[in-house]
Amino acid sequence: MAIAALMVAGAGFAQTDTTANTTDTTSNRVDTVKVGNFIIIKKSRGYGENKATTQVSVERKPYVQTKISTNWFIFDLGFANLNDQTNYANAGGYLKNINNHGLPGKDDFKLKASKSSNVNIWVVMQKLNLAKGYVNLKYGVGLEMFNFRYESPINYEKGSSPYIFKDSISFTKNKLYAGYVSVPFMLNFNTSPGKKALSFSAGISAGYLIGSHDKQISGERGKQKTKGDIGLEQFRLAYIGELGLGPIRLFGSYSLTKLHENGLEQYPYSFGIRFSNW
Repeated sequence: MAIAALMVAGAGFAQTDTTANTTDTTSNRVDTVKVGNFIIIKKSRGYGENKATTQVSVERKPYVQTKISTNWFIFDLGFANLNDQTNYANAGGYLKNINNHGLPGKDDFKLKASKSSNVNIWVVMQKLNLAKGYVNLKYGVGLEMFNFRYESPINYEKGSSPYIFKDSISFTKNKLYAGYVSVPFMLNFNTSPGKKALSFSAGISAGYLIGSHDKQISGERGKQKTKGDIGLEQFRLAYIGELGLGPIRLFGSYSLTKLHENGLEQYPYSFGIRFSNW
């Protein structure tokens, strides 16, 4: 970047630059050229036979605080799991015994942790400066997507009274998907505004379920997908957090509302890497 900047600067100095700030005296000359986030300064002392030295320096533009800054298309990639607090002895009619395979229990809802994921796409995120860049309010809108990969062959049945049952075959893939439109609000704290230093954020996110399905793959039935009302909670409220250290950013969330509408007390949580400018 420095070499490219110097090349651009050299080309600029070789021509008449109407945008440069120039100071002329009988003994000094200072030329400045702006290239991206850098300022290139050329200082010359004396002219003609009296010309002594020429110095070229590259400086970063000073940080200028803004009231509101905007970041488009932030991506999260992480792992998801469930905190299962269900009392299966009183789970109600949402769990059913079909063909004498027994009622689904806690072990049947265990996930393949390495294959259960949370991917988020925040279409827009804004940061409102509250205290000289040290304290900010972050808010936005985006899509949260959860994929829960079950180890056991549980099955979702949709309808006016959806339920879950244990199937009679084994699946090579058994996944529950839930997608939400979400609006996050966080207080953000920066130790050094304008620099990629330590920062952390904490707040809450509100979401609405816009899509869900159960997807299964087996040798006997091939690929099957159950869409529609399969008994998931429509609204989601979650604690959210973010930690930034230089260019690295981590995120985490814990749902305050249960995943299913009736019978099950399962609370999703996730953590992973965030790809963001700030």
